[in-house]
Amino acid sequence: MRKILITRAVFPEVVAALSRRFEVVHNAEDRPWPPEELARRLEGVSGAMATVMDKFDEPILAQCAQLKVISNIAVGYNNIDVPACTRRGIRVTNTPGVLDDTTADLTWSLLMAAARRIAEADAYVRRGDWKIAFGVQYFLGQDIHHATLGIIGMGRIGQAIARRASGFDMRVLYNNRSRLSESDEKRLNATRVERDELLAQSDFVVVMVPYSPATHHMIGAAEIAKMKPNAILVNSARGGVVDDAALVEALKARRIAGAGLDVFEGEPKLHPELAALPNVVLTPHIGSASRATRVVMCNAAAGNMTAVLEGREPANPVN
Repeated sequence: MRKILITRAVFPEVVAALSRRFEVVHNAEDRPWPPEELARRLEGVSGAMATVMDKFDEPILAQCAQLKVISNIAVGYNNIDVPACTRRGIRVTNTPGVLDDTTADLTWSLLMAAARRIAEADAYVRRGDWKIAFGVQYFLGQDIHHATLGIIGMGRIGQAIARRASGFDMRVLYNNRSRLSESDEKRLNATRVERDELLAQSDFVVVMVPYSPATHHMIGAAEIAKMKPNAILVNSARGGVVDDAALVEALKARRIAGAGLDVFEGEPKLHPELAALPNVVLTPHIGSASRATRVVMCNAAAGNMTAVLEGREPANPVN
């Protein structure tokens, strides 16, 4: 029976289903493994179900002679050296599509919370600072309805975000490597513009691109300087796409009104000043974190891995 490794705690029903086919080693304690421990646990393993926190680089892969497949429980796969895997005959798979709507929902949660200063107001109430029932200028935020939403990266999740904007009668601008079809633009009521124009015109800027060397610090000090002073920046894509240090400086100086962040450079570590800023909403990389979606993601990853190990083509191949 082939041995597989599940690098983080997943749902019992997923483990049970895989155990009928394979010898399963499951990180039920959900403790992130440092590289040397991951390499040790991969010894003799044919398949690995992994997360974006598990780095599969050349030094790790060199120690995995029997590894045939890495099945990422995620859409992104910047944690995996895909060319190195290809050279070694290791298949890489991911879980696209199943988390689009859930991640779009979380993105809108961040946008709305930052716009209406929900985190600040919640902390104010919890501290016992609310002494007068109503004030005309209490926690003035930004209107969402009839505003302009700019989306950088108009893939499946970007389009799901755009669809939700229609309920707020928003104008939607987007920037993408390729233009959507005319019918898709009409369906989403979206207009393609250059990135600088999007930054200058948008009341809300959502970043939804995969992380790669090409997108590293795509939004930095120069880009933030082009945004409106009352604009909100939302990043629920990947840490590193936004320059967190530049964003901190902009938020401190109130060059933009606020931000909503689900992902960070070097997560789970934060830029040391982020947590102290009142005009940013922070969540711990929970974009796809509904139980229903995460179960589907785990089952999709298990299906991809099983297909490769049983000699079939996986549903979601990366290489």
